[in-house]
Amino acid sequence: MTGAGERVVAGPFRVAHAAAWCVRRVTGAAAELLRERGTDPGPVSVDLLHAVESFRSERHLLVDGASPGPVWAPLSGDYGAADGWVRLHCNHPHHEAAARSVLGDDVAAGVLRRPAEQVADLVLAAGGAAAALRPAARWRGHPQGVAVAAEPLVAVDRVGDGSARPLPRADRPLAGVRVLDLTHVIAGPVCGRTLAAHGADVLHVGAAHLPTAHPLAVDTGFGKRTTHLDLRAEENRAVLRALLADGDVLVQSFRPDSLAAKGFGERDLPPGAILVSLSAYGHSGPWRTRRGFDSLVQLATGIAAGADEPVPLPAQALDHGTGWLAAFGVITALRRRAVEGGTWHVRVSLARTAHWLDGLGRIDSTEHGGPVDAYLSEVDSAFGRLRHVRVPGGLPGSPPRWDSAPRTPGADPAQWW
Repeated sequence: MTGAGERVVAGPFRVAHAAAWCVRRVTGAAAELLRERGTDPGPVSVDLLHAVESFRSERHLLVDGASPGPVWAPLSGDYGAADGWVRLHCNHPHHEAAARSVLGDDVAAGVLRRPAEQVADLVLAAGGAAAALRPAARWRGHPQGVAVAAEPLVAVDRVGDGSARPLPRADRPLAGVRVLDLTHVIAGPVCGRTLAAHGADVLHVGAAHLPTAHPLAVDTGFGKRTTHLDLRAEENRAVLRALLADGDVLVQSFRPDSLAAKGFGERDLPPGAILVSLSAYGHSGPWRTRRGFDSLVQLATGIAAGADEPVPLPAQALDHGTGWLAAFGVITALRRRAVEGGTWHVRVSLARTAHWLDGLGRIDSTEHGGPVDAYLSEVDSAFGRLRHVRVPGGLPGSPPRWDSAPRTPGADPAQWW
C-alpha cells in the first residue's frame, strides 16, 4: 500500500485504513478473477490517498468548473432535542413532508420539545427518515446492535441451484458480466460504478417518479447506461424479469422485502443469478426494515458521538465502504458460480460496516491537506465537462477504468448491449 501514511483524514476513526482495505479487497479479487480468465493481472497496489479521496468522490465532482449543486437539502441536519440530538434526512421531498407533518414548520422548535428517540420514532412512523444519537456502548447492547454484530461483514450465500458458469478468457475481470443496478444515493451506485470499472456491463434502472439526488447520480453514473422502468406496472416488471434472465447480477438497495414484494426477491431469482442486497440497519433484528442513510446510521450506532454534539465522519465512509464491499461480494459470488454453479445472495449493510469500522480502533488524525490533482480527471458528458476522481486500485494487467461518462437518467433502452 502506497501513500502518505494513515493519518490523512480528520477524526478518531481509521477511515483511511478502511478505504484502502476495501479497495485492496476488490482489486485483489478482480486480479484473481482476471488470472482465472487467462490474463496475468500483475501486482496489485493501492494508493492510500487515492482510496480516501475516492470515498469522498462527490466532494470533488465539478460540472463545467462549478459544483453541480448541494448534496444536502436545507432541512437535513442535526437538531438539539430535549435530551440529546436527532438527525433528520430530508433530501427527498416526501421525507421533508413527513418531518414537517410531525414537527411543524418550525422544525428546530418541534425537535427541542421532545426526547430524541421519540422524535426519530415519530418521523419514521410518518414515513420520514431520522435517527437519535446514542453512545456506541448503548448501541452495542441494543437488540439491533446485537443482531448486526452477529452478521458477516459480507455475506455470500448459495440460495439455489444452477449450473456452473465458467467465464471465458478475457482481458478484463468482469468482461461480459451483466449487472442490473436498482439502487440510489451512494452505497448501491458505488457498487455498480466499481463493477463497471472492471469491465461489467452495468444498466442502472430507475423511474421518472422516484426522487433523485442529481449531484450523486452524476458522480456515481460513470461506466453505466441508464433506463427507466416504473415497477408499479406489470409490463415493466416483465421487462425487468427478462433482463435478469439474460443477465448475471441484480444489485438493489430498497428496504428489505420491498423489492421482493414486486417479485424480485431471493426466491424469485432465475437459476444462476446473483442478488445483492444493501440495507441500512442490517438483514436481521427488529430494525431490519427501518429506513436509513449513512448520516443516520452514524448517529444511531454512536459513530458520530462527540463530546457535546454529533461529529460526522470525514467522508460518507459507511456508504462508500458498503458499496465497495458489495462489489467484493459480487466478484466472490461470480468466482464461486464459475466453479460450483448455484444461485447466490450477497448481503451488506451500513450498520455492519459501521460495526467493522468501530472495531478497527482509534487514531489521533488530522487532514493531510495535500494536493489531490493526481487522482482527478476530466471528461465530457451529457451534463457538461466533468472533473472527477479516477478509480483507485492498481491492476497492471487490466487497469480499472470507466468506458463512458455519466448519462442522463433514463436515456437508454431497457436492453443489454
